[in-house]
Amino acid sequence: MSKQFDVIVIGAGPGGYIAAIRAAQLGKTVACIDEWKNAAGGAAPGGTCTNVGCIPSKALLQSSEHFEHANLHFADHGISTGKVDIDVPKMIARKDAIVKQNNDGILYLFKKNKVTFFHGRGSFVRTVEGGYEIKVAGKEEESITAAQIVVATGSNARALPGVPFDEENILSNDGALRLGKTPKKLGLIGAGVIGLEMGSVWRRLGTEVTVLEGMPTFLPVVDEQIAKEAKKAFDKQGLKIEMGVKIGEVKSSKKGVSVAYTNAKGEAQTLDVDKLIVSIGRTANTIGLNAEAVGLQLDERGCIVVDDDCKTNLPGVWAVGDVVRGPMLAHKAEEEAVAVAERIAGQHGHVNFATLPSVIYTSPEVAWVGRTEQQLKADGVKYKAGTFPFLANGRARALGDTTGMVKFLADAETDEILGVHMVGPMVSELISEAVVAMEFKASSEDIARICHAHPSLSESTKEAALAVDKRTLNF
Repeated sequence: MSKQFDVIVIGAGPGGYIAAIRAAQLGKTVACIDEWKNAAGGAAPGGTCTNVGCIPSKALLQSSEHFEHANLHFADHGISTGKVDIDVPKMIARKDAIVKQNNDGILYLFKKNKVTFFHGRGSFVRTVEGGYEIKVAGKEEESITAAQIVVATGSNARALPGVPFDEENILSNDGALRLGKTPKKLGLIGAGVIGLEMGSVWRRLGTEVTVLEGMPTFLPVVDEQIAKEAKKAFDKQGLKIEMGVKIGEVKSSKKGVSVAYTNAKGEAQTLDVDKLIVSIGRTANTIGLNAEAVGLQLDERGCIVVDDDCKTNLPGVWAVGDVVRGPMLAHKAEEEAVAVAERIAGQHGHVNFATLPSVIYTSPEVAWVGRTEQQLKADGVKYKAGTFPFLANGRARALGDTTGMVKFLADAETDEILGVHMVGPMVSELISEAVVAMEFKASSEDIARICHAHPSLSESTKEAALAVDKRTLNF
């Protein structure tokens, strides 16, 4: 006989485990199913974000940044170290330990909130009286039922057509995070978040990195002025980025990988590297969900079709995160998850897609929220802009990193903040002030009149807000 729950969540990534925990907190009996395994075959909840995405990539970025600082910048502070070496296996082991801490933390939260966890693959079986039957294919096959189902199965890395990932020479984000030694030459296809972050990690460790991007402009989703500033910084660091390329044949052998491509001028080129990371986007993970068994609607890209409230075409079935429309961001999945759990409980969950921040954790970091200047121009919106460089920020000088700027965009008539864009040190933290301000419909003058600690990097947000109306406090 099937075990009965109020809510079953399929997937335990940021969308899944948050939905499960919040639903349990609201008084529902909840089951969460996830098949992710660690190296020992044990449960590893947390999805792509925890296992092969957000968390492990930040761990490697931190390690590689320490290494670069020790080799290139400690002397500026009067610290003598001599040549510093990197133990790559130990760096990877530290990353793995951090991932496991996060896995274990999620399992603890399940137990604390009385969420029943099933380790295996969840899939639809059929519609039953009062809900749906879900099969759990793990060590043993089980059947569970619930009236409310939340699908949070995430996404998978997209491979080049005809060039599957082998995770030895041709790597997805998974293989890119498990390299056992520093390659001499590394190629990346795709100059998006994953490409830039992974390229930054290995460049800092001494790898010659080349990034091939098909788009003609760098980071087209980012404000153009900010993207140009970031590109200048990456060029200066030695990260070679070629735009407007067309990828041809990719050959893998024991010697490495050879990529034939045409550059922006139409010239035939060949890139020979030890390893190739392919980061050309991700696809919704609905494989094995057996959506057809219950008539769950998918779109032409394989995403589950949902409305603004994350409801699918089936009563009582919801979907959140990478498996539905919108940006593939962990925090977007979390916000949708909380909202869905609250809607199931009869409350009024809310997600404001206009104030979802985005961050690229390179050095300099890139962060933004709201509309870009090019979007405002295209939409015919009258706006005012204000910028302030970190070069004029005392805290940035003390840190030894004055790269970049903060940019505010505000409505020309009401002064309401329409977008905030940053490139520079720690802007992943600074962007939250802009998100809060925009959620409360603040004006640029509101930010300009708030007292910011001195010296702090956040003073640059105040100065950029002041600059919107050509005011300044910087003497």
